Amino acid sequence: MQIIAMGGGGFTMEAGNPLLDDYVLEKSPVPNPRICLLPTASGDHEDYIQGFYDLFSRRACTPTHLTLYSPQTHPADAAMHLTKQDIVYVSGGHTATMLKIWKVYGIDRLLHECWRKGVLLAGVSSGGVCWFREGVTDSDPNGLGREECLGFLPGSFCAHYENEGRRPTFHRLIQEKRLLEGVGVENFTALYFRGDSLEEVVGSRPGARAYKVSRLENRIRETALQTVYLGESNEIVR
Repeated sequence: MQIIAMGGGGFTMEAGNPLLDDYVLEKSPVPNPRICLLPTASGDHEDYIQGFYDLFSRRACTPTHLTLYSPQTHPADAAMHLTKQDIVYVSGGHTATMLKIWKVYGIDRLLHECWRKGVLLAGVSSGGVCWFREGVTDSDPNGLGREECLGFLPGSFCAHYENEGRRPTFHRLIQEKRLLEGVGVENFTALYFRGDSLEEVVGSRPGARAYKVSRLENRIRETALQTVYLGESNEIVR
């Protein structure tokens, strides 16, 4: 059982730098994998879908996508398509809306079944936070806040950790016991899990990082996680 949760990056943020997306393919359970984009959080945006094909059609894989905003998509068809995949790649976008739509289609249960059967689950931003018990998202029109997620992985997740407001909001919610302890993940950084154990942290740019955030009696402790740069040097950033 494998999950790759990206704080930000991949083909939508890093034109010309495919390191994170290639990393996803490298972790595939099979060669020449079938990889399906779930662009629900983006509203099934055509540009997002096209960017996915622009990159992955030039790789040793078979890319497809599954749209759920189309009235022609039947839950049974969605289930049949997802269960045939080796990798499911979830887009960024609006987390709360994505989770609601998934529930209508039963995608939440299907993804859990796929994960248990060995399908690699991956995603960026909304596609990173969704696998955890909960996380910080901007789905609330009033600003950043807590979002209850799928719960495949324990704890909490905050994407785009270095972006304005993300780090202090994550700290505050954990300190106030409104959010579980978890991991803050910067852009261009990904967490790799086997089962529910964090095996590796990788970055597509030197200096990209992730941080374990825990609550002490009256303060927050933030610990930088060792990060492997995926470029030529494979440098470990401490």
